[in-house]
Amino acid sequence: MRITVMALVAFLIVIAARATPARADVLDATDAGFSIKIALAVNATPAAVFQAITGRITAWWSPSHTFSGSSSNLTLDPRPGGCFCERLPGGGVQHMVVTHVNAPGLLVLHGGLGPLGTLAVSGSMSFAISPEAMSNSRLVLSYEVGGYAPKGLTSLAPAVNTVLTEQVQRLKNLVERGTP
Repeated sequence: MRITVMALVAFLIVIAARATPARADVLDATDAGFSIKIALAVNATPAAVFQAITGRITAWWSPSHTFSGSSSNLTLDPRPGGCFCERLPGGGVQHMVVTHVNAPGLLVLHGGLGPLGTLAVSGSMSFAISPEAMSNSRLVLSYEVGGYAPKGLTSLAPAVNTVLTEQVQRLKNLVERGTP
């Protein structure tokens, strides 16, 4: 069996794309706000990635990053005005509100995740999904947060980046392997 150099290079690129973890960056962080960008290749169609984000959040969002301790209490309604919410005994949490849907390429939500929801801040999170030749999709999660926090927002950026990177990696694992 004879393998051409081009076939070998193409094979190695596919393997590298599958093994590449999310590239996560805190683009900017000040006391007034921060900007995070996480980009990764996902070996699935944009439609499959979008469906997993919106329809299977209970499967990929880590229960350790919920107020209830259970991802099964999460919902994400992918329509303008829809809620990324969490049921709690005796109430619930509105984490974010969906403001823009253009399936399967874009989902935009506004709000503060986790402890950011208790601060005087506003956040805009977008999931941009585009077709990509080698891996089928490129997913870019961007989260910009600004506002007032008594101790500033600079120190929160790395922790938020870590949490979101974990979630996006779990999403990728779910879509590609069937388990987060």
